[in-house]
Amino acid sequence: MVQMGAPQPCSALALDVGHRRIGLAGCDPLGITVTPLAPLHRQDFDVDVQTIATLARQRRVQLLVVGLPLDAAQRATQQAGHCRRYGLRLAAALAAGGLELPLVWVNEHASTQMAAERFGLHGDRTGRLDSASAALLLEQWLREGSLPQPLATATPLRSPPAHPIHPEGPSVVLP
Repeated sequence: MVQMGAPQPCSALALDVGHRRIGLAGCDPLGITVTPLAPLHRQDFDVDVQTIATLARQRRVQLLVVGLPLDAAQRATQQAGHCRRYGLRLAAALAAGGLELPLVWVNEHASTQMAAERFGLHGDRTGRLDSASAALLLEQWLREGSLPQPLATATPLRSPPAHPIHPEGPSVVLP
């Protein structure tokens, strides 16, 4: 397993992939401010791709960060398989549309619970919690990094942090 340390900052888009919604978060090109974005209420895959492509172009995104929910023993869950397939399929669809973005994976174990605690979003069903979780994933990537993978070889490379996300690092601004 490769642990790279903090990555070179860039405009990145994080996705917390769920069956009904995708939480989205972005950061500025310097990696200083992480912002939860409006969640994507999933529709047809092609509509989702167009929505994400438009957002990625508007934000000048250079990288996709996709969360993989591993269990406490760092094993892939059924949802992790779904998230990995979705991330690979999304990156391929974006590339086919002329938007080639490297793809990185971060372990999202307990990110929803941490986001609910940190942002006071317990019981949220609007998608704000999903996007707050995506913001934590992006913070994690900015702090700890992982190797961007070309689409053909994108595989999970990260293990979960040994401790909850600390307040230091990029700041998160809730809308």
